[in-house]
Amino acid sequence: MEVFIEKENNQVTASLIGRLDTPASLEIAPQMDSLKEDAGGTIILDCSQLEYISSSGLRIFLALRKAAAEKGGKVIVRSISNEIRSVFMMTGFLNLFEIQ
Repeated sequence: MEVFIEKENNQVTASLIGRLDTPASLEIAPQMDSLKEDAGGTIILDCSQLEYISSSGLRIFLALRKAAAEKGGKVIVRSISNEIRSVFMMTGFLNLFEIQ
């Protein structure tokens, strides 16, 4: 699992590459937690290369959403695959996030 983070003005984009399973969630948690500092702006989670997401990965997304809501920011989930869209639909995450 790899995460590439780019900051530009009041927007941060995190590109997620690979499988976001439980071990990967633990591995990338510090990087994703650092995004909470920018939660007052817009955080874009680019999932175009995300192959899989587990409940641990969903918790990371949810924690970012909570931080953004507290600071008046927003989280946008971009370019999810049909498989991940199914997971989002089953868990109710489609209603929680702006999906692009």
